[in-house]
Amino acid sequence: MLTLFHAPQSRSSRIVTLIDEMGIADRLTIRPVSILRQDGSGGRDPSNPHPEGKAPALLQDGTVITESAAIILTLTDLFPDSGMAPRPGTAERGAYLTWLFWYGSVMEPALICAAAGLSLPSLQASIRGVPEITARLSRALAERPFLLGDRYSAADLLVHSPYVWFKDATPDVPAIRDWVARCQDRPAHARTRAADAARLAGAA
Repeated sequence: MLTLFHAPQSRSSRIVTLIDEMGIADRLTIRPVSILRQDGSGGRDPSNPHPEGKAPALLQDGTVITESAAIILTLTDLFPDSGMAPRPGTAERGAYLTWLFWYGSVMEPALICAAAGLSLPSLQASIRGVPEITARLSRALAERPFLLGDRYSAADLLVHSPYVWFKDATPDVPAIRDWVARCQDRPAHARTRAADAARLAGAA
């Protein structure tokens, strides 16, 4: 049994979009939960098994899985026929895993530090910074529409997501801006936005 604990209009929205893209909505339960928001609204939901009360959290047969990349990897491995990830053993698999882990280890921490105005040599040496992120994405997207080539994947869904929250942080690089637009133009994103708005309206 699979249950996704989802806070509308949060990081877990991209997992809802992934579920839609994969066509597996009938294979799991999505349970809306509240979380403490950055503006101080909301609060921890006692029904949420996430250790810090955040979202997303995936409950798989009694095991709690957190962190977006880990949840994405779990779902795409459980349902390999969805086409949202290369299969193990294929040449593309390593690149797919690299993008998932690079996102959580480098990209999001560096963008958060930049947004907070933190600039320390130790941070730069450890997690790198916005120029390195921009350069890496620019190289990857210079001659192909998506991170793994011609096919949209869960890696694109995850890696483009912070530029949706922080539009001003999107690099002024045509290849990157066009890629973000291609990802956002997919119908699954519109359906998630509408569903999240409805959930929030219902909770008001």
